[in-house]
Amino acid sequence: MDFQTLPTGPVTLQNLTVPACLMGQSGDLIRIDLNIADGHLTDQPGQGVDMRGAMVFPAFIDMHTHLDKGHIWARAPNPDGTFQGALDTVRADSAANWSADDVRQRMEFSLRCAYAHGTRAIRTHLDSIPPQDDISWPLFKDIRTEWAGRIDLQAVCLIGCDRMNDRFVHTADLVADAGGVLGMVTYPLPDLKDRLLGFFKLAEARGLAADFHVDETLDPASETLRLIAETVLETGFSAPVTVGHLCSLSTQDEARALDTLDLVAKAGLNVVSLPMCNLYLQDRGPSTPRFRGITLVHEMKARGIPVSFASDNTRDPFYAYGDMDMLEVMREATRIGHLDHAGTDWTHAFLTNPARACGFDQPSLTHGAPADLVICKARSWTELFARPQSDRIVLRQGRQIDRTLPDYADLDDLMRTP
Repeated sequence: MDFQTLPTGPVTLQNLTVPACLMGQSGDLIRIDLNIADGHLTDQPGQGVDMRGAMVFPAFIDMHTHLDKGHIWARAPNPDGTFQGALDTVRADSAANWSADDVRQRMEFSLRCAYAHGTRAIRTHLDSIPPQDDISWPLFKDIRTEWAGRIDLQAVCLIGCDRMNDRFVHTADLVADAGGVLGMVTYPLPDLKDRLLGFFKLAEARGLAADFHVDETLDPASETLRLIAETVLETGFSAPVTVGHLCSLSTQDEARALDTLDLVAKAGLNVVSLPMCNLYLQDRGPSTPRFRGITLVHEMKARGIPVSFASDNTRDPFYAYGDMDMLEVMREATRIGHLDHAGTDWTHAFLTNPARACGFDQPSLTHGAPADLVICKARSWTELFARPQSDRIVLRQGRQIDRTLPDYADLDDLMRTP
């Protein structure tokens, strides 16, 4: 059998390799058969196909992305690779170029990539500094409707905590109308506690979950994560709270960092680590970088804190690379975070944990689940991570999809700035 061609109709994919944790079993990798009929996994066998140990996953969840920023690098490159360089460049490009048509074309390009790679659900942050919120949120609602059945979409507003003012109420209303998530970037401002209290009050009144960009710096004095956890415990805010990045934990005194993680666990926060973007931006300078920027994922997992990994930025000033490919995220997170010798259930960080944190349907390989699968010609972790798996098979509702990626030339007209 040609690995890239599966028969149509009821089929039994025999001799597949799967992480045992996805089947509720102990151990590392196990072999299973999967029956597929009428778009779902079933207990009824069909035409048998020997998959020769190919590795299978449910379609992926990418819970921290920036679809509105994606693919502006050609017209707005980061001048020096720094975080500040990224921030300034994106702000200038947004003011000059982010019309509804511009954002739509770039978002759709990223979604086409994600779909081809095998992602079925995405949470994206949307820059919401006025007047961009009135452009991007109605557009997002349209795109979500258009992509329904292919990729489930969820959005989070993104502003700096220094911009949380009376106008933010309007943004919060836009988020609520779209069934989104209230989001903010936290900095160590003197009045951050008051801003957090106001933020949670807005979220609670609208029944919204929360998602923060937190301590995306190697400055050990940046401890806004601690204040978020304390505020959640103090207010009893009960909706899901996600915190992302948390780079400063990696440079803090160990006892202090671990004490903060105890608070995070007590507050029930979800953590998302973005190792590719953080590796790109953090410790950037004229000398060789010495710090990775990845947060303390092993220490979090040991405390029962739900840890996820995600794509973050894609070909924009915050990260010059990426392709909305969760297999790449899994491969690089494993290498950067040394996940390979630290237990056998890290697969949950790319599927189960992000689905639960965002409220997406749980990934499943049990009978009755949608046959939304990613199948790779690899029989072990070393085979999976050694190659980009460009010949992977993606099934959606049991049907093999066309995995042709969009051509970068499709965006050329947008890159011709005045």
